Amino acid sequence: MRGKLGDKIRLQHIADAISEIDQYLDNVNFDAFKENSMMRFACIKQLEIIGEASNHISPEMKNRFSEIEWQQIVGMRNVFIHEYFGVDINLVWDIIMNDLPYLKQKITTVLLLIDGEGSHLS
Repeated sequence: MRGKLGDKIRLQHIADAISEIDQYLDNVNFDAFKENSMMRFACIKQLEIIGEASNHISPEMKNRFSEIEWQQIVGMRNVFIHEYFGVDINLVWDIIMNDLPYLKQKITTVLLLIDGEGSHLS
């Protein structure tokens, strides 16, 4: 599922996962996050989805939007998958609070650009 259509689907998966995290954490502070294992694991799962989808974005798309830290996102996913008992909750919170807003904005922009290009293809 590589290529433009596959990339669009994967980018939408990323956007959807970010939206899920936003919903989970609506009006939630760090203390509540830290104390709620279901919320923590749900957020980590969505971060894993973001990493997995990023891993399957085509090299062309990654090169075109190289300002997105694709390798770091995939690396984050690998840590969450393989080091699940050693995941630092402070780091997870930091990623969600500081990195996801930027990623959300970039993915939204990329999807809009792709949609605009797609209308020229029909």
